[in-house]
Amino acid sequence: MPNATYITLIILLPLAGFLMLGIFGRKYFKNTSGMIGTTLLFVSTLLALYTAYGYFFEYGKVDGIYQKLVPLKYTWLQFSPGVSIDMGIIIDPISVMMLVVVSFISLMVHIYSLGYMKGDERFPTYYAFLGLFTFSMLGLVISSNIFQIYIFWELVGVSSFLLIGYYYDKPSAVAACKKAFIVTRFADVGFLIGILILSFYSGTLDFNTLIATLTSPESNEYKNAVAVSFLGVSALTWGLVLVFIGGAGKSAMFPLHIWLPDAMEGPTPVSALIHAATMVVAGVFLVARLFPVFAISAPDALSLVGYVGAISALIAAVIACTQTDIKRVLAYSTMSQIGYMMFALGVSKYGGEEGLGYTASMFHLFTHAMFKALLFLGAGAVIHYIHSNEMKDMGGLRKYLPVTHITFLIACLAIAGVPPFAGFFSKEEILLAAFQHNPIIYWIALITSGLTAFYMFRLYFSIFWNKEADQHDAHKSEGGFAMMMPLVLLAIGAAAAGFIPFGHFVSSDGTRLETELHLQFSIAPVALGLAGILIAMWMYKKESTKPDTVAASLSGIYNAAYHKFYIDDIYLFITKKALFNLIGRPAAWIDKNIVDGLVNATGNSTRDISETIKGFQSGKVQQYAIYFLVGIIGLALLFIYFWK
Repeated sequence: MPNATYITLIILLPLAGFLMLGIFGRKYFKNTSGMIGTTLLFVSTLLALYTAYGYFFEYGKVDGIYQKLVPLKYTWLQFSPGVSIDMGIIIDPISVMMLVVVSFISLMVHIYSLGYMKGDERFPTYYAFLGLFTFSMLGLVISSNIFQIYIFWELVGVSSFLLIGYYYDKPSAVAACKKAFIVTRFADVGFLIGILILSFYSGTLDFNTLIATLTSPESNEYKNAVAVSFLGVSALTWGLVLVFIGGAGKSAMFPLHIWLPDAMEGPTPVSALIHAATMVVAGVFLVARLFPVFAISAPDALSLVGYVGAISALIAAVIACTQTDIKRVLAYSTMSQIGYMMFALGVSKYGGEEGLGYTASMFHLFTHAMFKALLFLGAGAVIHYIHSNEMKDMGGLRKYLPVTHITFLIACLAIAGVPPFAGFFSKEEILLAAFQHNPIIYWIALITSGLTAFYMFRLYFSIFWNKEADQHDAHKSEGGFAMMMPLVLLAIGAAAAGFIPFGHFVSSDGTRLETELHLQFSIAPVALGLAGILIAMWMYKKESTKPDTVAASLSGIYNAAYHKFYIDDIYLFITKKALFNLIGRPAAWIDKNIVDGLVNATGNSTRDISETIKGFQSGKVQQYAIYFLVGIIGLALLFIYFWK
C-alpha cells in the first residue's frame, strides 16, 4: 500500500502556493512568486513520478492485475449507512497516469511563465491562480468518491473562470470567462443529477463500491436500476448519460463546445494548461473512471459517448481549417482530439483485447498532453515575438525563432499522426479500435485525421514560411531559457512518448494488454495525413492567391465553417430572443411588480398606519387626559350595558 502522506503532498503543495501567493504574494513575494510556485510544482512532480514508479513497478500489481488502492479515506458527511461524502485518495493506473501528466505539464507552464509573464503587474496573482488550477485537477483525478470528484470538478471551473478572465480590464476576456462558466454550469447540473441517480440506486457514493454494485447483474441494486425506466430508457442509462453531459461540457464536446475558442482570451500559457492537461480532459477522465459501468451495464450510453465524440472531432477539424487566429485553430484542434479520446472510449468493450479503445483513449490523452502543450507554448513564443494572434501578421519566422520552429514542427508532425512521433501510435490504436467495432465512426475518424494534418500544417507554413517576414526589431528575442527549456522537453515527449508500451500499464480491466503496430492498417491514415500536409504545403508554403481561390470555390461550406456553423448564433438567438423575451422579461416583471410589490406594499401600509396612529403619542398631557377620560367613560358604559 502506498504512503498516503507524500501522495497528499502532491495535491497540497499547489494549494499551499495558492494560499501563500494569493494572500501575501503582492506584499512579500512580488519578485519571487514565480520561483515559489514553480519550486512547489517541481516537488509535486517529483512525488508524482515517485508514486508512478512505485505503483507500476513495486506494489500496484497483484496476480497480474493492477489494483485500485485507497490509501486514505476520511468520512466528511454521513447521510445514511453506506452513503457518505468521503475525502479519499484512489490509486489506480489512470489516476497515477494523470498525476504525472497534470503535474508535469503544469510544471512546464510554470517554468515557461517565468519568462512569458515577466513584468506583469499581477504576477503573484497569476501564479496563485495556476496553483489553484493545478490543485483542483490533481484533487479531481485522485478522488475516491463521486461527490468528491464533483467538488473538485467545480473548483476546476472556478479556476478556469479566474484564469480565462485574468485580463479583467478587457471586455472580451470578461465575456469569455463568463461564457465558459455559464455553459459548463448548465452541463454540471446534468452531472449532479446523474450523481444523485447513480448513488440512489447503488446506495453509495464510493467509486469502487458503486462500480462493483452497478456491474453485478445479481445484485438487487443493479436490478432496480435497470428495472426502473423513463421514456423506455433505464434509470442506470439515464444516470450515466447525465454524468456524460457534465463531461461533455467540461471537455467541450458538441454542442457544449462554444466556450472553448473564447477561452483563448486568457494568457497563452493558461491555454496550454487548460487544453493539454487539465480542464478539457476532465470529461474523458470521468467517462474512463466509470467505464466498467458504461461498458457492462449501459452500452447505449457508451454508444452515445462514441457518436458525440466522432461528431465533435469532425466538426472541430472542419472549423479549424478556416480560422485565422492561431490560438483558435489550436482550440478547435483540442476539441477534435478530445473527440478522438471520447469516441475511442465509446467503441471500446470491457476486458482483454476488446478493451483496446479504452487503452488507446488514455494513451492519446497522454501523448496529446505533450504535443498540445508544446503547440500552445510555441504559439505563445510566436505571439510574444509578433504581438499578434493573426496568421496574416506572420510568415518567415523560422529565421528568427529557430528553436520554436523546430519544436513546433515536431508537435505538428505528432498531432498529424506521422510516424514515428507520439501521436502516430496513439491515433493508430484509436483508429484500429474504431475499425474493429464501428465502421461509421472509423470513417469519420479517418477523414478527421486527414483534416488534422491539413489544418496543422496550414498553421505551420503560415507562421514559419509563407511570405518573407518584415524587418523585425533587432532587440526582440525568441525568449530566454525559461521559455525555451519547456519547449525542448515537451518536444522530446512529443517525439518519444509513443514508444512507451502503454498497454502494459493502462487497460480497461487492469491486466496487461499487448498492442501491435499493423503496418498495412496504417497505410490509409498515414497516406491521408501526408496528403493533408502536401496540400497545406502547396497552398501556404509561399504567398499566393491559392487559399483565396479554394475558399471562393467552396464558398458555402467555407463561410459556414468560418462562422463556426452558426452554432454560437443559434445559442444567442435562443438565449436573447427566446429565453430572455419569453422567460426573462416575464420573470423580471413578476419580480418587480408582484414580489417587490408585495414587499413594498407591506412597508407602505406599515408607514401609513404609523402616520395615522402616531398622534396618540404626541407628548401632550392634556391629550392623554382626554383619551383617559374617554376610555373610562367607554368602560363604564360597557359595564352598565352588560350589568343589566
